[in-house]
Amino acid sequence: MDVQLRHLRALVAVIDTGTFTDAATELGTSQAAVSRSVAALEAALGVRILQRTTRHIAPTMTGMQILAGARRVLAETAHLHRIAEQSRTELRVGYAWAALGKHTRRLQKAWSGTPLVFVQSNTVTAGLSEGVVDVAVIRRGLPTTAPVDPALADPRFGTALIGRENRCAAIATDNPLARRRTLRVEDLTRYTVAIDARTGTTTPDLWPTGHGPAAIRATSGVDEWLTLIAAGQAVGITSEATANQNPRPGVAYRTLRAVPPIEVWLTWWRDDPPAQLDDLIRLSREAYGTAPNTTA
Repeated sequence: MDVQLRHLRALVAVIDTGTFTDAATELGTSQAAVSRSVAALEAALGVRILQRTTRHIAPTMTGMQILAGARRVLAETAHLHRIAEQSRTELRVGYAWAALGKHTRRLQKAWSGTPLVFVQSNTVTAGLSEGVVDVAVIRRGLPTTAPVDPALADPRFGTALIGRENRCAAIATDNPLARRRTLRVEDLTRYTVAIDARTGTTTPDLWPTGHGPAAIRATSGVDEWLTLIAAGQAVGITSEATANQNPRPGVAYRTLRAVPPIEVWLTWWRDDPPAQLDDLIRLSREAYGTAPNTTA
């Protein structure tokens, strides 16, 4: 006989309430059913779990370990049910650094139906592979080199291009470059550049061959990246969406000239697309002013 969830629930209820009778009341079943479930669990595992006397019920030494495991299994099961319930009651959109930047509010105002919830997740797929979200916002750094390509190239995922964004330089407010309205990547050459190779959109390929940055400082996420820049320990390059959604005291954002834009994509599980995916793609493209094409 296999271990079943009802067996684990019966065990936990008996220990928590102290009697089979009270456990039956809590579970909404009969005392006999609770007793059978505990006996079936002991039979399935081949060990004595409870010590029973006329006045006292307590777990054996092995039963203590089984009880702890039962609580973990039931907690994880409850978590799975919450995930499933969320998928029916809201549409979760993941992002690593910024949602849709200045277009986020426009999309939210145009949206109707299932609540639209944006979730930050600093992974390559912005929480999609991890099951945290239903759809992910993925930014591709360059047409030929993109640190987030796994999310776009993975055949398990469907993708749709929704827009393009300009790039910005991020520098300390007391840096002389902050006095200028626009910059070029060559202006950053003599500085250490902070780059998040895992979820960022910047690579050394942005600089002309032989004229790369003085040094590269690896970072892991937007908060660490901004902290380094505000302290004057590095400069950075990012999407205009980051500038819009992540203002930081001590950090100035300046538009970069003569660099390719950043592509913004939506991606989802191809075999399990969310119910309102078409609406999300359409409204996102309208927010960006993008033609309705490029879906794979």
